Amino acid sequence: MIKTVALVSLSAGTIGEDFVKHEVNIGLKRLEQFGLHVKIMPHAMKGIEYVKNHPKERANDLLAAICDEEVDMILCAIGGDDTYRLLPYLFKNNELKEAIEKAEKRKIFLGFSDTTMNHLMLHKLGFGTFYGQSFLADVCEMEDDMLPYTKKFFEELIKTGNIKEIVPSDVWYEERTDWSESAVGTERTKHENEGFQLLQGKPVFAGKILGGCLESMYDIFDNSRYPDTISLCEKYNLFPSLEDWRGKILLLETSEEQPDPKHYRKMVETLKKVGVFDVVSGVICGKPMNELYFDEYKKIIVDVIDNPNISVVANINIGHATPRCIIPFGIEAEVDAVNQKIRFA
Repeated sequence: MIKTVALVSLSAGTIGEDFVKHEVNIGLKRLEQFGLHVKIMPHAMKGIEYVKNHPKERANDLLAAICDEEVDMILCAIGGDDTYRLLPYLFKNNELKEAIEKAEKRKIFLGFSDTTMNHLMLHKLGFGTFYGQSFLADVCEMEDDMLPYTKKFFEELIKTGNIKEIVPSDVWYEERTDWSESAVGTERTKHENEGFQLLQGKPVFAGKILGGCLESMYDIFDNSRYPDTISLCEKYNLFPSLEDWRGKILLLETSEEQPDPKHYRKMVETLKKVGVFDVVSGVICGKPMNELYFDEYKKIIVDVIDNPNISVVANINIGHATPRCIIPFGIEAEVDAVNQKIRFA
C-alpha cells in the first residue's frame, strides 16, 4: 500500500506555472482523496525556465526522493525533452547507484514520455519501473474524475504496488484543445476502441518489457533537438546493449509531436540499425494521439522490421493517447493478442 508520494519534475517544469495552477490543484486534491500524503520535491514547482536551466537540481530531487524513507512512490509531473541532461549528476560519481543502495526500501517510479530517459537510467542499475502515466497528464484530468480506465490502473498500483494484467480500453479519447480553467468539468470526445491488433508474428509471446517514447529513444542517436544528446548518452551508456535487449519486448509509442510518417520511419530505422529488432521477442505499439497516422505507422513498423517472425501488436492504450494503462518494466510479461491480455508475473 502506497502512503507517501514524491512529486518530481525531472524534465519540464510546467507544474510550477500559473497557467496550470487549476490543474495542479485538482491533481493534489485527488491524490489526497486516494489517502496519499504528497511530498513536493524542492525544485518541482520552480517553473519552466528554472527547471530547464538547473538539471543538477532536478537530479538532486530524484536522489532525495529515492533516499527519503517516507516516500513509497516517485511520481513524475510531466515529460518534456531534455531529461538526458540529468545523466552527469546521476552517474558521474555513481550518485544514483549509491542512493538506490542506501535506500531501505524500493520505490515505485511512474512516468512516461521524455521520462523514458529516466526509465533507462534506472534500468541500468536494475531498478524496475512503471511506464504510462504522469501527474499532470492523468491525475490532473479536468473531467470530474480521472478517466475510468486510467484510474483503474493508478488505483491498482497504489493499492498493490504492482499491475497484474492489461486489457484494452473500450474507448479512446481525443486530446483536449482547451486547457483553460473554464474547461474544468468538461468531458472529452470519445470513440469506440478496437482492442489489441496483431500486425504480424505469433499472437502470444513473452519477455520483460522495456522501451517508451520513440522520439526520446531516437534522441539518444540524434543531435537535431540538442547538440550534446549523442555524446552524453554514449558517455554514460544510456541505451541498453543488444545483449540486454535480447528476449525483451520492445514498447514503442509516439509523443504529442505526432511525427509524420517520414520521420516515424526514420526513427524506427534508427532502432533497426542499432540491431534491436534482431534480438527482441516482440514489439508492442501504443495508440498514437488522436489516432493520427495510425494506419501509416502500422505499415511502416512491419516494413522496417522486415521479419515476419517478429510479433508486433499495436493499439495498446499506453503513452500519449488517452486513456492510459501502466506497464511494469523489469517483470516477465506475456502478450496474448488472442485473449486480448498482457499478463505480468
